[in-house]
Amino acid sequence: MELQEFTQNVLDRSHTVPVLVDFWAPWCGPCRVLGPVIEELAEEADGRWELVKINVDESKEVAGKYNIMSIPTVMLFLVGKPKDQFAGALPKYQINQWLVDRLPDPRKERLSSFHA
Repeated sequence: MELQEFTQNVLDRSHTVPVLVDFWAPWCGPCRVLGPVIEELAEEADGRWELVKINVDESKEVAGKYNIMSIPTVMLFLVGKPKDQFAGALPKYQINQWLVDRLPDPRKERLSSFHA
């Protein structure tokens, strides 16, 4: 993925919906473990966030721009900026909790407005 395509598919898109980027490579064992888990979570998310997978071997410029030093690295983008990341093949329940803790939740925002 070229930087221009990354800008459109991740940075620009993250202004509309959170985008989770999975930096991976086909030769990476932990990546092959994480990939199906994160894809399953993306299906279950039902549009609350989107998944973009970036092969670091084919997208060295993008991986370099975001200082990807180890793979798999998963990075959450919100409003055009990286919000948080984790590295390694975490179990599904941990990834799910990581997402719950970081994704915007309109219900929480509505509740907090009552306390303002």
